[in-house]
Amino acid sequence: MVFSSCTVLVTPQQSQTISLTRSLARKLELSGVRSCSLRVGSRSFTCSVSTLNRQGDYLSIPSSVASSILLPGSGKCLVKSDHNREIQIGPLIGILTTTSAKGTGTLFGSRSPLFRDMIQAGKGNSFYFIFTPQGVNWRDETVSAYFPSANGGWIRRTVPLPDVIYNRLPNRASEKSLYIREFKERFTRRKIPLLNWEFFEKWDVYRLLQNDSDAYSHVPDSSLNPSSQEIKSMLDKHRFVYLKPTGGSLGFGIYRLTHNPSKGYFARYREGKSNLLFRFPRFEGLMNMIRRKKIRLSSYVVQQGIQLIEIDDCPIDFRFHMTKNGNNDWVAAGIGAKKAGKGSVTTHVRTGGQLLTPDRAMREVFGDRSTYLLQEMEDVAIRLAKSIELHSTRNLAELGIDLGIDQDEKIWMFEANSKPGRTIFKHPDLKHQGKDISGNLFEHFLYVTRFR
Repeated sequence: MVFSSCTVLVTPQQSQTISLTRSLARKLELSGVRSCSLRVGSRSFTCSVSTLNRQGDYLSIPSSVASSILLPGSGKCLVKSDHNREIQIGPLIGILTTTSAKGTGTLFGSRSPLFRDMIQAGKGNSFYFIFTPQGVNWRDETVSAYFPSANGGWIRRTVPLPDVIYNRLPNRASEKSLYIREFKERFTRRKIPLLNWEFFEKWDVYRLLQNDSDAYSHVPDSSLNPSSQEIKSMLDKHRFVYLKPTGGSLGFGIYRLTHNPSKGYFARYREGKSNLLFRFPRFEGLMNMIRRKKIRLSSYVVQQGIQLIEIDDCPIDFRFHMTKNGNNDWVAAGIGAKKAGKGSVTTHVRTGGQLLTPDRAMREVFGDRSTYLLQEMEDVAIRLAKSIELHSTRNLAELGIDLGIDQDEKIWMFEANSKPGRTIFKHPDLKHQGKDISGNLFEHFLYVTRFR
């Protein structure tokens, strides 16, 4: 396999002959070739080959051929040859998502900046587009794709099925539907990689790590579908626990339960815009509150509470935004610290949490040991990502791993998300990390599509 970058020119001719400059033909080891198959995504077209008398690396394609292969446009991109007289232009990268509800003002709502950052990372080296499940025509094997326009909007074009798909479907419930599961399997049957197959449930992650004793040692004591007796036993054992929905996100539906032998039982949770705290003299009162809240314990996990390091008496945890890179290695592309708001159950910004740089947070607590301990946490995050991938049956390209460090300097993992948000990069000193993530993902897409 040989590669190059080039400039694609679409000419008005109605012929079946493409033209390569001599320098590009040499780089692709196609000098003297008189015919080839030209491919974009899932579409190919057999055409004649001639020499283009021009300096530089150019590929000239007649409009008739460009229409046959549904070439997304002209301009700079990557090109590769596999020595079997096939030239492939691309890569064609599809971001799978849904459009936003009418009235939100933008086609993809709050996801638009993320998508534009990703497309920018591949500019001049790929054809990046956005598409929805409804935009795929399986009979013709085409996609109704959205490309960014110069005025900040989106242009629709019909393109072939892509070389790789980055899954950012935003809805957990719909992704579990039979329709979406079958939709994604259709790409698998066509050997089109679909990265970040679906949202993780909390218990799914713990289960994936169970066969790796080193990785699992960082998971707090947890129990799925707990009975009231199991909750009480966990409280007796750990003093405080968290009751978390298995499919939750953004800290919704989390309860912190505490047992103080001299004062009784306490429940702290968020309702609306308020952080609430209730005390119960007996355990039965606590469980009655849980029943009144109509909490379905069958969809919850009870988890050991960890006495995390604190700043201003507020717990601190860390988001490690892990990505695969161009060498197929896991790297911590972004790290942010989150300080819980006063009285909050979680460190989420929406519940009053504050974003900090990891260096500042660690330095305030550990002083000169901060660099060493932060590196140790990064090493743990990489080991966890490798283990989750190893025991998963699907392709992963990205993980958001939430870690904490307790007052004995032990590192704990609370969650691993397959479609992590990017809230931590709203901190002005962390914004550049968001760009790094888009760049890493693009390099990994090149690796997956063999365009490097």
